[in-house]
Amino acid sequence: MTIPKEMPEKWSQIVIPQKWSEKCTVWGTEEERKVRANDREYNEKFQYANNCIKTSKYNVITFLPVNLFEQFQEVANTYFLFLLILQLIPQISSLSWFTTIVPLVLVLTITAVKDATDDYFRHKSDNQVNNRQSQVLINGILQNEKWMNVRVGDIIKLENNQFVAADLLLLSSTEPHGLCYIETAELDGETNMKVRQSLPVTSELGDTNKLAKFDGEVICEPPNNKLDKFAGTLYWKENKYSLSNQNMLLRGCMLRNTELCFGLVIFAGPDTKLMQNSGRTKFKRTSIDRLMNTLVLWIFGFLICMGIILAIGNSIWEHEVGVRFQIYLLWDEAVDSAFFSGFLSFWSYIIILNTVVPISLYVSVEVIRLGHSYFINWDRKMYCARKNTPAEARTTTLNEELGQVEYIFSDKTGTLTQNIMTFNKCSINGKTYGDIMDVLGHKSDLHERCEPVDFSFNPLADKKFTFYDPSLLEAVKLGNQFVHEFFRLLSLCHTVMSEEKSEGQLYYKAQSPDEGALVTAARNFGFVFRFRTPKTITVHEMGKPITYELLAILDFNNIRKRMSVIVRNPEGKICLYCKGADTILFERLHHSSQDLMNITNDHLNEYAADGLRTLVLAYKELDELCYEEWAEKLFQASISLDNRDEKVALVYDEIEQDMMLLGATAIEDKLQEGVPETIAILTLANIKIWVLTGDKQETAVNIGYSCKMLTDDMTEVFIITGHTVYDVREELRKAREKMIDSCRALGNGFSQEKVSPPRITSVLEAVSGEYALIINGHSLAHALEADMEQEFLETACACKAVICCRVTPLQKAHVVELVKKYKKAVTLAIGDGANDVSMIKTAHIGVGISGQEGIQAVLASDYSFSQFKYLQRLLLVHGRWSYLRMCKFLCYFFYKNFAFTMVHFWFGFFCGFSAQTVYDQYFITLYNIVYTSLPVLAMGIFDQDVPEMRSLEYPKLYEPGQLNLLFNKREFFICIAQGIYTSVVIFFIPYGAFAKATRDDGIQLSDYQSFAVTVATSLVIVVSVQIGLDTGYWTAINHFFIWGSLAVYFAILFAMHSDGLFEMFPNQFRFVGNAQNTLAQPTVWITIFLTTVVCIMPVVAFRFLKLDLKPQLSDTVRYTQLVRKKQKPQHRCMRRVGRTGSRRSGYAFSHQEGFGELITSGKNMRLSSLALSSFATRSSSSWIETLRKKKPDNLSSPSGEKTLKV
Repeated sequence: MTIPKEMPEKWSQIVIPQKWSEKCTVWGTEEERKVRANDREYNEKFQYANNCIKTSKYNVITFLPVNLFEQFQEVANTYFLFLLILQLIPQISSLSWFTTIVPLVLVLTITAVKDATDDYFRHKSDNQVNNRQSQVLINGILQNEKWMNVRVGDIIKLENNQFVAADLLLLSSTEPHGLCYIETAELDGETNMKVRQSLPVTSELGDTNKLAKFDGEVICEPPNNKLDKFAGTLYWKENKYSLSNQNMLLRGCMLRNTELCFGLVIFAGPDTKLMQNSGRTKFKRTSIDRLMNTLVLWIFGFLICMGIILAIGNSIWEHEVGVRFQIYLLWDEAVDSAFFSGFLSFWSYIIILNTVVPISLYVSVEVIRLGHSYFINWDRKMYCARKNTPAEARTTTLNEELGQVEYIFSDKTGTLTQNIMTFNKCSINGKTYGDIMDVLGHKSDLHERCEPVDFSFNPLADKKFTFYDPSLLEAVKLGNQFVHEFFRLLSLCHTVMSEEKSEGQLYYKAQSPDEGALVTAARNFGFVFRFRTPKTITVHEMGKPITYELLAILDFNNIRKRMSVIVRNPEGKICLYCKGADTILFERLHHSSQDLMNITNDHLNEYAADGLRTLVLAYKELDELCYEEWAEKLFQASISLDNRDEKVALVYDEIEQDMMLLGATAIEDKLQEGVPETIAILTLANIKIWVLTGDKQETAVNIGYSCKMLTDDMTEVFIITGHTVYDVREELRKAREKMIDSCRALGNGFSQEKVSPPRITSVLEAVSGEYALIINGHSLAHALEADMEQEFLETACACKAVICCRVTPLQKAHVVELVKKYKKAVTLAIGDGANDVSMIKTAHIGVGISGQEGIQAVLASDYSFSQFKYLQRLLLVHGRWSYLRMCKFLCYFFYKNFAFTMVHFWFGFFCGFSAQTVYDQYFITLYNIVYTSLPVLAMGIFDQDVPEMRSLEYPKLYEPGQLNLLFNKREFFICIAQGIYTSVVIFFIPYGAFAKATRDDGIQLSDYQSFAVTVATSLVIVVSVQIGLDTGYWTAINHFFIWGSLAVYFAILFAMHSDGLFEMFPNQFRFVGNAQNTLAQPTVWITIFLTTVVCIMPVVAFRFLKLDLKPQLSDTVRYTQLVRKKQKPQHRCMRRVGRTGSRRSGYAFSHQEGFGELITSGKNMRLSSLALSSFATRSSSSWIETLRKKKPDNLSSPSGEKTLKV
């Protein structure tokens, strides 16, 4: 970073003025926090939160009342409770109370058990965390305490590889000068190490005796969710010391490469920044649940209307006709008028007709969802054998929502990538290395069939390192000077620190995994970085130790995008080594490197096409005089009081000119298996994928290209980097204008007139080009402000890909909430670290990856598995099937219950509106529980329209769920209309047939019980035939349940009219032999047959015409499948197509400045150290597209979609 000096400024002790405390502002409800070390009594006065965390919702005492309160917030549960109360009133009840209370209690119990189980696991997780052990300094003695017993003001001892228990002020460590290294994967998803340092005044408190006497007081900001900021002051020994984020260890971090350290608890438990970013646990409901609540209200209104009609009819009938029968058919004692009789009749009909929404509906829904959850858990194709991790549905309430997802918000590190960097290829002096050639001299992509290079000649080689091109090692052994200089640069130009715990066992501490991969590559090829001091670097070159004098480190930052070192070799020769982004270094090369640069540029294009992260390497020899003059300029710039950073950067730039090109490196940030293919398939399903990452822009963009979210064929990639509200607004406006202008240029029907703001959204819907939006965290903070959020959303939704970089966990949640708020679309968030928890909780569906960053994301998720590629199967197979099954289940359920219940309504006009039921109460009780429950359950659990392979082969099949086509208000009314039609046929055909029908012996057939048996039998047969038509995938279980239910109906029917039951319960089963006598009549069976035909034939005719005239995509796929079965099977394989283009921006080091200044200061040195494109894409003009264009909330581009044609 600069010429070595004793102590860098940013690590120095700062004594701040007295007025700081006067400038404290108010943060939330707590203006400032005061913490005194080793003084619990003082700190308890402020009633700060303890370190116990709680993510559970209930305890033993509150479970029953709170859970019941939550359940009765469901409209249906309150509705059934109201009906139960009505049934307990004898004057109006026509049915026994057990017909309602039994299923109601069953539903409440099942739901309560499920909720209790979910909360039990939350308690278990909380206890696991709260009972972790920590060493706390109490009364001068280190004692083991549970995390939940840690208090603000306690001093905690942390050891290597331990998680930080609370937000701590670092006091001291075993590392020199109070340094320690941490991994923040749980906070921001980054696994590279970061450095923290204690104040010099406290770094000497290394033993418990001194720490026990420490009585400093910290005054700081109150709890907040800002991970990268901390402001406070330490008061100790009549001095004040400024505190910043560099002095803090946050909960969720892990101590790395540091033997032990001590810290003072500032924030504990829910006040820690990790918990402040975790978000609240939200109760998630599916869109179908919300729709059902609305439909239940409508049905209840419909029920009241029917009750009013029948009540009015009762009053009229009693007034006009019933009065004539009062001599022998008296009113009840409480009834004194026709009006009051109608009033009681109203409530009686409410009870009778309540089966339009039976409570068994909700029991069946829960059973079906449970079955779908087990299918996910049992899916072997979502099981990762390497990690022994199956997929897990951690909730049973969101399965059908998986079939309606429109937006996926994904973390990057550990979710899309493995966060493992490997040295893949390189170009040295115009020759490329790393490609495998077959016998014909063509490139081969079959590394697994090749033997890796043998590095056994090098005893210091890293055994985990693999490389497949032996020609590079041969060039090293032959002494190729360019190859030697290439690896010499890699072994010298870095900020890696080395630790050698035993002879030959080297451990590199790299701030970035990229640097670690490059230094490890040099190590294996014979240029081993051994150790460094503030002024030297020792490298073993081909077994020979050589010590270079380190003259300067010109460190990396996001503006320079390069790093250089200036070293003097043992012969006294001074050389500058530089590595950086090609766009930066190519401008600084000597003109003699032009030809080599052209060749290297071609190699870089090839590497970028494979999605590799690239760097260019160059060097420059310096004479002594030139260096000394430059060093003096750097010294003067570094002590300047005005514009110091700019002056230093100019001096850096001065010497990094006229360099000689050496070559380039290509590093692979390994994507998880199947990520590009998964993203390609999900994109074809019209699912938009946004990447929200805490990583820096360069890294995120490279991964975007690697996983094919970004391509060089895109019309334009918009990068939003504004630091002010005005800048961000202007950049978003320019992006929208460019998209609109492109539409005009392509002649998409837009006039050349200026588009007014209200029309911008509609114009953006028709954007035909492929655009991408990349926005940084500081710009996103402005974009999410209330007056700009819609502009940001409109711009982002018009883009094919969106990448948000350097975002905090809370910003991730805000982005998800923004889409939920304005788009009314189903969102899914997927991540693997604690920094993703807030996003996972906010989205409609949260998916946790059980990866390298702990289990917090999994614990907060609704579904979990081990690899991103399983997401396509979760959505396109399980999600689509779950949505299809649930929709078919609901349509059929409402149909069969309206067909069942409306018969009572028609019968009311023929029974004097007396609230007399058509069926006996046992049929009413058993209809939904026994006779029709199992067939519809079988369809709801097992049905499928196309096999799983076709679901993945034709992603467009997913779109009906996104458009909510299979169950909506229109489909609901169609089902209701069909049910009402069926009820009319089932009632009036038997009624007309029975009017003058006689038995074989000439006796009149039209008695009440015979009519009831005929209508009930017709109903059961009709709904059984109907579910046979609705079932698209027949299994043995479907056959057994459908025909078995019919058999059970007849068995129970004959049993209830048998002599045996009459003898046991003469008051309950009075109609002995009625079923046998009725069903023995041919007239009855002719009536049942005619009723069935009239009910079913219109449905068959309609479906046949629809299939022939307007087939859906699933119909076409099924037809294609039948054709394929008749043809000879053809082997189909997917060919991997690499991305072609010139995208290269691979200087993927840490987003922060490197370790350069720290290294040259010597403060970090120990004393010992001083010694898919694979899919055919065609535009779709299907009916789905037409419907999508009509969807008002969708701002995406329909014309930009790509699909597979059947």
